[in-house]
Amino acid sequence: MNKPDPDEQHRIRAQRHKEVVDAKIARATENRGVVLVNTGNGKGKSSAAFGMMARALGHGMRVGVVQFIKGSFSTGEETFFRRFPEVEYHVMGDGFTWETQDKERDIASAQAAWRVACTMLNNPDIALVVLDEINIALKLHYLEVEQVLEALRKRPAMQHVVLTGRAAPDALIEYADTVTEMRMIKHAFDAGIQAQNGVEL
Repeated sequence: MNKPDPDEQHRIRAQRHKEVVDAKIARATENRGVVLVNTGNGKGKSSAAFGMMARALGHGMRVGVVQFIKGSFSTGEETFFRRFPEVEYHVMGDGFTWETQDKERDIASAQAAWRVACTMLNNPDIALVVLDEINIALKLHYLEVEQVLEALRKRPAMQHVVLTGRAAPDALIEYADTVTEMRMIKHAFDAGIQAQNGVEL
């Protein structure tokens, strides 16, 4: 009995996979802006959003960023993306809530950040809007999820939006087109390693 040819088996599997992918591509006929949510306890939610920003800039698109919560220290991504005239970048938070210890101030900062976000969500010239750590503001009820959903529904048809942060509310997850949950397996900080420029900062 002849043994199966591994090369032929690989070719057959690849062909079947190609047929599945081609069928999905053929079905994907809708062209509109998408809403993406990056959530979960693992590292990389904001980093993934900033990677999308780089991709958008590579295509000559205008980008808007509003950072909720973060703001008490400068980050590498802020320093880098402020170099681009196509980027409108707003750091609106007062820092992590355990640092500020002032709920009323945190609420006021989140509401001010949301007002800036709404101007971007109403601007058809901004092709990608990144609302960094907004999920934390929603979790803590500094913003209400329905006001965010209403603005997302009314945004320009071709505008893409990325919302990041832990504990994304169920209603936002259901509305979004793409949802990614980052799961932490290990983190250097738990082993006593400081946050590093180029990695966390």
